[in-house]
Amino acid sequence: MAEAAAAADTPKVSRLDRRKARTRQALIDAAVRLIAEGRGDRASIAEITEEADIGFGSFYNHFDGKEQLFQTASEEALERWGQMIDRATAGIADPAELFAVGTRITGRLGWTHPDIAGFLTGMGLDALDIPTGLAPRALRDIEAGQATGRFAVPDPEIALSAVAGGLLGLLRTGQRRPDRVTETIVDQLAEAELRLLGVPASEAARLAALPLPPIEDW
Repeated sequence: MAEAAAAADTPKVSRLDRRKARTRQALIDAAVRLIAEGRGDRASIAEITEEADIGFGSFYNHFDGKEQLFQTASEEALERWGQMIDRATAGIADPAELFAVGTRITGRLGWTHPDIAGFLTGMGLDALDIPTGLAPRALRDIEAGQATGRFAVPDPEIALSAVAGGLLGLLRTGQRRPDRVTETIVDQLAEAELRLLGVPASEAARLAALPLPPIEDW
């Protein structure tokens, strides 16, 4: 009875609202693809709506301009991926292990989620300026590791820039030369970045070799 009452209290979404939501999502998906292909800066609104397969006039029902669209798309895509990593790492309390798992999962994007790998390399270090998603979570883990003595870094934000550059470089190499990037290479990068953060070599090697939790589809 309680479930039926709750369902009755839930406002119904109209067909018009569903259509608007689909159009907005189509624009965001198109923006993500354009960024992944390196065309985000050059794309016109006409090209964006063509990529999204919607009418040109529909664009302004959802966004004031392409800058707002690309900002929204970047925030939503990065936050969605960040939440997926959160679910994969639920129950892990050690900030060093959290960092290692996040790095190893993200480093495997080239073959598990190539669209997101392309999006991240298209964003480059600009992804560090997005207030949602991967960067704030990595910074949180670095700061927690610093506070607990797991990491020995004088400035967490500088440390974040260093490890982000290594990860983005690996993803970019994977796109250009897929044969060069294997699971072993990804884990070696995670181990090297843990050592950069001040984790002893033997402990960094142990963390980089732990079984990875499963990650859901995008």
